[in-house]
Amino acid sequence: MAEAGPFGGFERAVAARYLLARKGERFVSVIAGFSLVGIALGVATLIVVLSVMGGFRQELLGRILGLNGQLGISAAQGTLPDDPALVARLRALPEVAQAAAVVEGQVLLTTDAGASAGGLVRGIAPEDLRAKRIIADNIKAGDLARFQGEDAIVIGTGLARRLDIGLGDRVTLVSPQGRVTVFGTVPRLRAYRVVALFEVGMEEYDSGFVFLPLAAAQLFFQMPHAVSQIEVYLKQADRSAEAAGAIRVALAGEPVRIADWQDANGGFFQLVQVQRNVMFLILTLIILVAAFNIVSSLTMLVKDKGRDIAILRTMGARRGAILRIFLLCGAAIGGAGTLAGLGLGLLFCANIEAIRQWLMRLTGTTVFDPNVYFLTRIPAVVDPFEVAQVVGLGLLLSLLATLPPSWRAARLDPVEALRDE
Repeated sequence: MAEAGPFGGFERAVAARYLLARKGERFVSVIAGFSLVGIALGVATLIVVLSVMGGFRQELLGRILGLNGQLGISAAQGTLPDDPALVARLRALPEVAQAAAVVEGQVLLTTDAGASAGGLVRGIAPEDLRAKRIIADNIKAGDLARFQGEDAIVIGTGLARRLDIGLGDRVTLVSPQGRVTVFGTVPRLRAYRVVALFEVGMEEYDSGFVFLPLAAAQLFFQMPHAVSQIEVYLKQADRSAEAAGAIRVALAGEPVRIADWQDANGGFFQLVQVQRNVMFLILTLIILVAAFNIVSSLTMLVKDKGRDIAILRTMGARRGAILRIFLLCGAAIGGAGTLAGLGLGLLFCANIEAIRQWLMRLTGTTVFDPNVYFLTRIPAVVDPFEVAQVVGLGLLLSLLATLPPSWRAARLDPVEALRDE
């Protein structure tokens, strides 16, 4: 028998015949099926975990930078002057997308019903708050057009639930820095009316941030004609170091400090990246274990087909043809498992939030607690490059797992095989 070409019709036909077990040969097919399922689950799990962790990082990064900016400029000592010209100089830089003066301070929020909660007040110009898309695009009640004057306040939905207040209700702010009178230190407090509720999807911000008009915040914190810092939003967040250098040049002679978002949050995002890499290694072991099942199933197949291999060899089939037959068997199992895992993983990622809600209704428990994970929903961002890596990894491990039993089948001595039969 002349040897067929690489993965020709002869090899494909024999490999398909071996994979479609007849009566009495089901055990090998069962093991091959478990191998296929194992690879599919490993690939799907790896895709889902990488997508969720990538989405977790992207969502956190977007919300943190959307509210705080990439750079924060503060005075070396004390406060910055409320100078529109200074903000205009920053906005004129080519690296800067937006700059806003901010007054910031911790307060205690109380209601007439006796509820109280701590919060962070940010005083900001109404037009600058409307320019914050993460706030302006996530207003759940009210209107930012009413965010003006000396008694307007915007709070998060989480904080509103804790205080049991809604749109139009009044909330009193109490500053820890009291004012000195002839009767001693008196806490500074003032009531404001809620004009809008926002929900950015990050529990820490929805339950802790409060916005006041800049003039009202300056009056409350007794900072006339001064601000705490200037928030700078860049056109490219990953070029914050270069932008900080350009700002230092533009503000030459000004005694300021520039805080980079990577310095303030770099440790947190580095931890997320380390966890992601560790999970990748751990879940790769699932695919590796499933690949070892391919070794066992093909080894049993080679032993079961010893007589057939010997007959093919005596009819003229060379060792290369036998090697390719069993390579095709293992590659079919690994390839089918990898493709099934790819489809399952992508389907799970596309419906992950619906699955979470279904599990919560089914079990009556909280899945993905926002107080622990900061986000109110499970994010999943599928990276095509990462998916290609996972698919390539599944195919590579499957192919490597087929080599030992395929090599053993190709080296089988037909005389010894027929003698054993």
